[in-house]
Amino acid sequence: MIHSSEPFGTLSASAQAQLDAVGAVWATDINKHRDLVVKTYSPLVQETDNSGIEVLRDLQYGEDERHRLDVYTRSEFIKTEEPPRDVLMFFHGGAFIRGNKSANGAIYDNVSYWFAHQGCVAVNVEYRLAPQAPYPGGAEDVIAAVRWVQQNIALFGGNVRRIFLMGHSAGGSHVAGALFDPAVPDRLSDADIAGAMLISARLVADVLPDNPNANGVRAYFGEDASLYAVRSPASHVNGSNVPVLVAVAEHENTHLDRYGREFHADLLASNRTAPARFVDMPRHNHTSIVAHFNSGEETLGPQLMAFMRDVASR
Repeated sequence: MIHSSEPFGTLSASAQAQLDAVGAVWATDINKHRDLVVKTYSPLVQETDNSGIEVLRDLQYGEDERHRLDVYTRSEFIKTEEPPRDVLMFFHGGAFIRGNKSANGAIYDNVSYWFAHQGCVAVNVEYRLAPQAPYPGGAEDVIAAVRWVQQNIALFGGNVRRIFLMGHSAGGSHVAGALFDPAVPDRLSDADIAGAMLISARLVADVLPDNPNANGVRAYFGEDASLYAVRSPASHVNGSNVPVLVAVAEHENTHLDRYGREFHADLLASNRTAPARFVDMPRHNHTSIVAHFNSGEETLGPQLMAFMRDVASR
């Protein structure tokens, strides 16, 4: 496999040109462009040698059919005397109303495989969707999954004191809600979580005319727009002292890049003592920012691992 530290560096020249062209008009048809990105990266991800990684699929962490998670770990970590490893929990996106932990057997499995290759114990989480599970259901599912991991992950070689959360898009909103929103019951704290990575996350609820996922926002946060501010993670930056990394792509769903930058700036200006980091991913779009994991491209992943190492001493 080709390995590259450059954005799109594992793709052919024609594929790179195609994704660059898509990026320039990303928000004009995000569903069509998302499907193109998944189609482009899936073959590379499927060619990766994942031997040595054991996957235990569809473990139940709650009563709902969608309360399922997969654990990715090296066989030698399971019930051995190996030192416990960092735990990475990934929460997929889907505009609050769609998506699952494995879109096609490649995406989003690729994220967990990549972290397992780095020596982590990775957990790929599926959660309930709106409108069947409206606000704060997604955040509640994040918390339920974390409680399961706290009780069980040592069996797979994971370190219960080193749990990191990574949420993409709506999954990032749910992770942020589980940490920052004071209205969420049993909210997670820095005693539970070592760090959080919010990737292209929706941190502000809005139904602006140019929001391509306004219907998803309504389905999850409700029809009453007067409640959106208080239900948005961005309104509660002082609500958590967990270390946070915020990452956005150059070509985002409308407003998400701005919300990410503003959230990071507010974290820095807050009363928090925990570190906050910001990553801007050139050339990448809202989907490729996670689809490129385990394809040979080493761009965002190493920055996330560096963040995890840097908060080790807290």
